[in-house]
Amino acid sequence: MKRRTFLTSGAGVAAAATALASPAIAQGKIQWNLPTAFPKNAPGVGANVNNFAAKVAAMSDGRLSFKVFGGGELVPPFAVEDAVQQGNAPVGHGPTYYAAGKNPALHWFTAVPFGMTASEHFAWLKFGGGQEIWDDIYAQRGLKPFYSGNSGTQSGGWFKKEVNTLDDLKGLNMRIAGLGGEVFRKLGVNAVLMPPPEIFQSLQSGAIDAAEWVGPMLDQAFGLQKITKLCYLPALTEPGAGLAIVFNQDAWNELPADLQNICENAAYAAALENHANFDFHNVQAMAALQEDGVEFRPFSDEIVAGMRSAWHEVQDELAKGSEDVARVRASYDAYLGQAETYAKAMIQPMLSGRI
Repeated sequence: MKRRTFLTSGAGVAAAATALASPAIAQGKIQWNLPTAFPKNAPGVGANVNNFAAKVAAMSDGRLSFKVFGGGELVPPFAVEDAVQQGNAPVGHGPTYYAAGKNPALHWFTAVPFGMTASEHFAWLKFGGGQEIWDDIYAQRGLKPFYSGNSGTQSGGWFKKEVNTLDDLKGLNMRIAGLGGEVFRKLGVNAVLMPPPEIFQSLQSGAIDAAEWVGPMLDQAFGLQKITKLCYLPALTEPGAGLAIVFNQDAWNELPADLQNICENAAYAAALENHANFDFHNVQAMAALQEDGVEFRPFSDEIVAGMRSAWHEVQDELAKGSEDVARVRASYDAYLGQAETYAKAMIQPMLSGRI
């Protein structure tokens, strides 16, 4: 990509190259705009990007700071990575699969159906070769990504009517993101993707019949329980969604090494806090939703089997058409197989035994 100058020397003062990359503050301090794909004050996902920004400012003693903009305030929610790639923002935040139109392999860095838990996903990225593949794929677009958190196990969806069989799914209009949408399409669902702030109104108006968003904490915050009291668990098509801080590579290269190190460690620190945030508040929100009359149900065996079969078709089709998908899938599945063996021997018996 054409090099853009985000920082310029001169008494240590940094200056941004574009309108979206904020001007540097005087006395050697750098301030950059940081758009996120989510409402910036949303629980969990909004807290994640604000937490990252706060940690960088504190750890750098104010030498580097970010002004956070919510989805749609500076750039559209699904265009954050485009803005970063084009140099219109030096850094952005969101799930990588919002940019999967650029490369379908990006789904594996957020979530794929019947995939890894949050802790497994981070383990694969950090120690299983996932980050190296991620870095390589993003380098093709002049980007530098860092893991910054995960939603944990998500809700399968809020439905206005019961879905017990595969026939019950046919013809439904459903808001759902990622490859879960491709799975549901194969089952006869009209899967649509819309920005988070539009979900409530679309479900309320009848434009959609069902919605998969995140989990109890965020679903409650967005008021989905006010429209329907029927929620299916868990989201086998999206077991947990990874979040990312993504830098424009030129901007990243122009940061001094110590600020690069601070950004990387702030992303990981924000990830750890994000995991705890979702784990704690999802528990509280689920209890409150049940008290409010929400009925949580599992998907039927028939629907689960249909989802699993459709997922095999989806990933096979994607792997045939993309070398990047083929290699990321091979790496992901290799660790997933090991993690499944371990979970069956250690995690599942522990959970069963403590009840």
